[in-house]
Amino acid sequence: MLGQIVENRALLWDNTVPTLRATFAGFALSLTVAFSLSVALDFMPRLRRTLFPIFVVSQTLPLVAIAPLVVLWFGFDMTPKILLVALVTFFPMLVALVDGYDATDPEIENLMRAMGASRMQVFRVARFPSAMPYFFAGLRISITYAVVAAIFAEYVGARAGLGIVILNAKNSFRSDLVLAAVVISSLLTLALFAGTALLQRYVLRWRDVEDGR
Repeated sequence: MLGQIVENRALLWDNTVPTLRATFAGFALSLTVAFSLSVALDFMPRLRRTLFPIFVVSQTLPLVAIAPLVVLWFGFDMTPKILLVALVTFFPMLVALVDGYDATDPEIENLMRAMGASRMQVFRVARFPSAMPYFFAGLRISITYAVVAAIFAEYVGARAGLGIVILNAKNSFRSDLVLAAVVISSLLTLALFAGTALLQRYVLRWRDVEDGR
């Protein structure tokens, strides 16, 4: 296995870069959409009751059925891969943020409102910080799906990427090269997960100070 990775390092690297581009671009879109929607849903409860069932339904659609359609509509460039990664990863972050807002201590909100704070000030000072631990929990879940979604999108239709390596190696009965690409994708996922955990520790270091750690 390690020998195949070393022997085919140029091929694997050349196809890892497009997968990472699709992963990061799709995840950035997913993060932007999830945060924007979470704020809108928090400020407009009626919109939340209307749209949340639609978001839930979107997660029940099988990727194996949606991916070929997205590739057919948007072609073989980066666009379908970005959209598929965003579709797969945005929902856990959205749910985590919404639940995090709801977990805000009511006494803090009541105190701020009694002091004349606006709704936006309450959100910025109380509700948003309260949601951060929940957000990072959703972020860790989503990031584990991102690389898999990008590879699957490439597998359905792309010009380069680890998904193409896996597909070509499978068709050539190169199980060793398939496993090498799978190992690379697993390492990418672990690296992104570890990076997310480090980011969480950095961003939420104030909680450790409060807890005396």
